[in-house]
Amino acid sequence: MTLFPDDGDRGVSPAIALYSILGFWLFYTVLVSLRAAVVGFDSQMEMAARRMVVAVIGIIITWILYLVLRRFDQRPLALRVVAAFSLAAPFALAMAATNYYMFNVYDPTMFADAEMQKKAAEEHYALISIVEDAISRFFFLSAWAGLYLALSYASEARRVERRAARLEQAAQQAELRSLRYQVNPHFLFNTLNSLSSLVMKDRRDEAEQMIMSLSNFYRTSLTGDPLDDVPLAEEVHLQKLYLDIEAVRFPDRLKTVIDIPPALLNACVPGLILQPVVENAIKYGVSRTAQPVEIRITAREDGDLMHINVTDDGPNPPGQGDGGSGIGLANVRDRLTARFGDRGRIVYGPRDGGGFAVLLTLPIIRRGC
Repeated sequence: MTLFPDDGDRGVSPAIALYSILGFWLFYTVLVSLRAAVVGFDSQMEMAARRMVVAVIGIIITWILYLVLRRFDQRPLALRVVAAFSLAAPFALAMAATNYYMFNVYDPTMFADAEMQKKAAEEHYALISIVEDAISRFFFLSAWAGLYLALSYASEARRVERRAARLEQAAQQAELRSLRYQVNPHFLFNTLNSLSSLVMKDRRDEAEQMIMSLSNFYRTSLTGDPLDDVPLAEEVHLQKLYLDIEAVRFPDRLKTVIDIPPALLNACVPGLILQPVVENAIKYGVSRTAQPVEIRITAREDGDLMHINVTDDGPNPPGQGDGGSGIGLANVRDRLTARFGDRGRIVYGPRDGGGFAVLLTLPIIRRGC
């Protein structure tokens, strides 16, 4: 089983090939008719009628050439070039023979002047005329064959580009899915550690409350596809559930303020994008001190961008020695880059007045979540 379905038939589609053939022969017919009119040949209408018959037969012959060339679409380019210009020769000879028949064999009385009869009587006149005409028609068919090769190459290039785009999209989705799945085990590990601490201290009521909050959190967070965006209101709700879990551990220390403008509540954000940020605020801002710490989640609109700020006023912000598990803020950065490219950014660092601040910037998207 292939990762992606095939793009269908390779090479030039029958419709495009037919249009190119009709265009070539229309151009040829108009050019030859203008030449005949300028030279002043006799029996212009009769010649035009026969010329149209030759053009129709030429279209059929060129279409057959297209069907033959199509069989080489899977072969190397060098072989396709050789096949195109080699096969043009016999088809040009067939066209020259058709043209000779229409103008020299079929009802030749309209051209029955003495000079023409004398030439027709010469030995090998028919063969020489057909070969001479075939040479000029070979260049005509070679030009169309060159156009066919160019169209075929362009079609192959578009097919490769489409496949590359799908592969890139699949890789991006795999990266997003992988990064998203990092969040849950990381969060669960931290929460189970907290739960274990409550059990060991025989704080049964708090442990039961944490288990219920944990159940609500996972029931809400695992319902959607990890690749789907969610409304900011839903993401904030998940963080409230998580903060309820942590409030069991730190009932006297943890304070929370959430200030989100109503106009931004329906903006789309990657699911659980705030989870590692809020976890860091708990881990470094709350758990390191015995004094109350306020975690504040705010958002503001800036043109077509949204800035989400998560701050805490803990006295011991993370420093260079706090490497952590390598998931936290690096996960958020990688997810924003994978999802939004250069338009998704994260900036973080200690605050001047104490504590730590994390600023997420992402485009405002109001549909698709």
